[in-house]
Amino acid sequence: MMEKIQYTQQTDSPLGSITMASDGEALTGLWFAGQKYFASTLGTQLQERRLPIFDEAKRWLEIYFQGRKPDFTPKLNPCGTTFRREVWNILLQIPYGTTLTYRAIGRQYALSHGLNHMSAQAIGGAVGHNPISLIIPCHRVVSSNGSLTGYAGGIDRKIALLRLEGAYPTQLLSPAETEW
Repeated sequence: MMEKIQYTQQTDSPLGSITMASDGEALTGLWFAGQKYFASTLGTQLQERRLPIFDEAKRWLEIYFQGRKPDFTPKLNPCGTTFRREVWNILLQIPYGTTLTYRAIGRQYALSHGLNHMSAQAIGGAVGHNPISLIIPCHRVVSSNGSLTGYAGGIDRKIALLRLEGAYPTQLLSPAETEW
């Protein structure tokens, strides 16, 4: 079976260069340069191209980095397992300027599937492999004690994003401030 071509385009942001990916109609990836799992869902058939979905994503990013909540979401088609896609859909529901814990996401997932419990570690794995950073807001997820753990784009970027949204209250702790 022949691999589908995926399209890419670069853009700049206040937090560094961003690579966007698309299947031609929807956004399939958005990564900061050098972030963990960078472009992990991309195949080898890549073509740099200007597409309307990239223009829409850039408009979303411009609004976001001006410190405003975008009033639209570009069409998204992240590549992942059913479990991961369901977790990413929960992330899309986290309001701008707020945070949610891995445990709370696990509870929400378990409740929607008739389960008694869902492992926070399993949730963390899905959150960490989110291929569409920023738009699917994995940076809004914190540990149960409020510490800022596990952002593929780096903790410094996570802090900057939460500050931009006004969601970095002083009671949140960075991993360096947390005693294990």
